[in-house]
Amino acid sequence: MRTLLRGGRVVDPGTGFDGVADVLLAGGVVEAVGAGLTAPDATEVDVSGLVVGPGFVDLHSHVHSVAGQRLQAMDGVTTALDLEAGLMPVERAYAEAAAAGRPLHYGFSASWGAARAQVLAGIEPDANIDSGLAVLGNPAWQRSSSPAELTAWLSLLDTELAAGALGIGVLMGYAPQTAPGEFLAVAHLAAQAGVPTYTHVRELVEVDPAIPVDGSAEIAAAAGETGAAMHHCHVNSTSGHHIDRVLATLEDARRAGSRVTVEAYPYGAGSTAVGAAFIEPDRLRLKGLRPSSVVILETGERVRDEARLRQLRRDDPGAPCLLEFLDEEDPRERALLHRALAFPDAVVASDAMPVSWPDGRGESTEWPLPPGGRTHPRTAGTFAKTLRLMVREAGAWSWLEAFRRCSYLPARLLDDVAPAARRKGHLATGADADLVVLDPDRITDTATYADPTRPSHGVRHLYVAGVPVVREGKLDREALPGKPLRGEPK
Repeated sequence: MRTLLRGGRVVDPGTGFDGVADVLLAGGVVEAVGAGLTAPDATEVDVSGLVVGPGFVDLHSHVHSVAGQRLQAMDGVTTALDLEAGLMPVERAYAEAAAAGRPLHYGFSASWGAARAQVLAGIEPDANIDSGLAVLGNPAWQRSSSPAELTAWLSLLDTELAAGALGIGVLMGYAPQTAPGEFLAVAHLAAQAGVPTYTHVRELVEVDPAIPVDGSAEIAAAAGETGAAMHHCHVNSTSGHHIDRVLATLEDARRAGSRVTVEAYPYGAGSTAVGAAFIEPDRLRLKGLRPSSVVILETGERVRDEARLRQLRRDDPGAPCLLEFLDEEDPRERALLHRALAFPDAVVASDAMPVSWPDGRGESTEWPLPPGGRTHPRTAGTFAKTLRLMVREAGAWSWLEAFRRCSYLPARLLDDVAPAARRKGHLATGADADLVVLDPDRITDTATYADPTRPSHGVRHLYVAGVPVVREGKLDREALPGKPLRGEPK
């Protein structure tokens, strides 16, 4: 299949090109970019007045379903990777995704949490996100390890890397009292293997002065000591009101030569399992939050008091919930979100969550999706909302900078561990034919906390490996061209 995109505003963050040109796709790659291209055998698509760029690379997506990836496709994503949490065993995760089919490219990190749960709590991992959520609130794996246990779960992570995992996902925030030496051991393993880590950091000292080490300072110090490439996940949600101090800490580390990168998303509420360590009532109080900051996704219940929160955590610790950490209606708190996104070289990543329905289903091949689906609105709207806020409304980013943050920089985080990633995030000849074509005047999110599965508007076309997944703003239900992105053992 050959496709000629004619007359669009082509934005290539790889070369810095931003101008009117044609783009020819053939055999799953970009064959040519330039003015006046001819290809008589190609399907020609008029994209004049639209912006053409490399598809968005989401480093932080927990949607392991056709339904969830279709929402992300309508948001401009062409590659959706679960790197913060990961799945284990990674071979099974890749095999199951391939068997089911995916609209978008996919990949997984080695799961620190699952490896520790297997060794410390005897919980056998099954490469399932729902099982992973259920384990998060189990205290048996949240303790520090003995030397033998540490050796055992580090060995499991090493095995997962050899099987193609895209680095190591570290849910440190879910086991915040573990010995700092364990995190340093993970950083040494990553440096030795030549792979990145992707960390949900533990609490900040401002929130919990008794924490073994400040979460953001820890990642900066570990990167400096080991030389590992270390990625700080969703800095907006783990930093909250302390974002300026955290960003200063990370900037100091980068100036000193540490390989620290950072991501953010444009929402004032996060989503996780209600049994997570940082949703324990005492810890909420330390953050200046209340039980009423927690909303159970399945039922919409806003938790009324500490007694009810403790009951929910005891009875169903894996139940997905929202945690409101900033008030998006407050201009001062909204400015904190803006500063997280605007931080130099911060990448956009969604932390997209699974989609589920009241009858217990976690998948649907219907489109539009059946009504009543529950998830976080960031699943459907992160990238369109970011473009609306940072390009259309604030004028803080050019389109070139937007594609650099959403496509080019996230792909570059993976260059060493997955050489195939070098073909993503740009539009040079030979690059993967993963493209988004969007309306620069209409791109916007529509998903809300009350109606979180409403697709974004403004993505006119989306190509994954050269296959149109979205055409003229409409999703193609038959298109499942997603391919695995895997690490290559050193």
